[in-house]
Amino acid sequence: MQLSEDKQREYVGRLLKSRMRILLKNGFYGLLLMHMQFALDPDCDTAATDGMRIYFGPAFLDKLTDSELDFILMHEILHVVLQHCMRTGKRDDFMFNVACDIVVNSNIMKSNNDDVKSITLHEYGVSMHTAPDGKEGSEYSAEQVYDLLRVKYPMNGNDSLMADAESSGKGTWDDHSHWGDIDDPSLSDVWRKRLLDAGEAISIRDPSNERGMIPLCARRLIDELRNPQTDWRTILNEFVKEEITDYSFNPPDRRFDDSPFFLPDYNEKEDRAEDILFMIDTSGSMSDDMITTCFSEVKGAIDQFGGKLKGWLGFFDASVVEPVPFESVEEFKGFKPKGGGGTDFGVIFKYVRDFMSEQLPAFIIILTDGYAPFPKESAAMGIPVLWLIVGDDVTPPWGKVARVSSPRK
Repeated sequence: MQLSEDKQREYVGRLLKSRMRILLKNGFYGLLLMHMQFALDPDCDTAATDGMRIYFGPAFLDKLTDSELDFILMHEILHVVLQHCMRTGKRDDFMFNVACDIVVNSNIMKSNNDDVKSITLHEYGVSMHTAPDGKEGSEYSAEQVYDLLRVKYPMNGNDSLMADAESSGKGTWDDHSHWGDIDDPSLSDVWRKRLLDAGEAISIRDPSNERGMIPLCARRLIDELRNPQTDWRTILNEFVKEEITDYSFNPPDRRFDDSPFFLPDYNEKEDRAEDILFMIDTSGSMSDDMITTCFSEVKGAIDQFGGKLKGWLGFFDASVVEPVPFESVEEFKGFKPKGGGGTDFGVIFKYVRDFMSEQLPAFIIILTDGYAPFPKESAAMGIPVLWLIVGDDVTPPWGKVARVSSPRK
């Protein structure tokens, strides 16, 4: 279909006005959309993205109201920001696409004060936003929603899933066919940086105003700490040197001074764990529930060492929130997680090198789902590293590895 110049200018004007509206109402999304190019694609029935452009079918664009267009631009940019386009792996394409849409739509609805109209298209109805368990998709990562969908639709899942979506008036409209076109490995890092810059810009504009920040980029609140799953005394055994004075003849046991035998003094074994750096992943793939699990594990380590564990606790996504020292559970309870961007494990070791050189950690514990490229082992500078992985999907290529069950199981 050949478009006239006037029609092309009309489309361009609509898209630019939509981006401006989003900048004013949802600044975080708007800033990220400044990096995107828009394209008209007569072969596209609806809308799509390839991580660099957002495509629209002209006929579909003609049908959209202004508010619907705003929603679709936010929808597509959030797919890119959360790197859904690059996370399919070996999963079923259709089912993972649905999972990604559920997560994205739920986050957008929450960014619009839980207004369901903000994710509604008059031709398709309310866009899918709840996971199979009835909870909001924003509480999960795309991988978690995918696992829930697989449980609900184990046989002929795609046909049943599509039928359920259409019968409920929530049919899928987003075209994910361009996701397979991405072949630039640097694109992931590019969007991590853009995500970080957008978050910083929002904070600088008004640090007290979280309007315009998607829920996953706002401060994480720990509502409920759980019992830890990890036996930290066992896990840390290879890292923590036990200061043991077991059967020592210096000094001898003074209770037997009058004895002809020179007997050893028995002193209680003392375990100490000091200079430990805990880093919790607060990136977009980590749900609040997963972060609570990680937070609970750190508290569990403090509890199990009975006040003899000291170190630092920090948070990271594509950057590091300055680690805070702690020596007690009371200090620990005052920490508030921050983050929500992409994940970069390398920033942890860069931070240690640049800011902790005068007192290096004895070892580093990284609590994460593992969804990010791993740096080379040399980045750790010889410091022992323990990866505490939430779930079973990822195995780090180096360092010690322990696991805790994902909250979804």
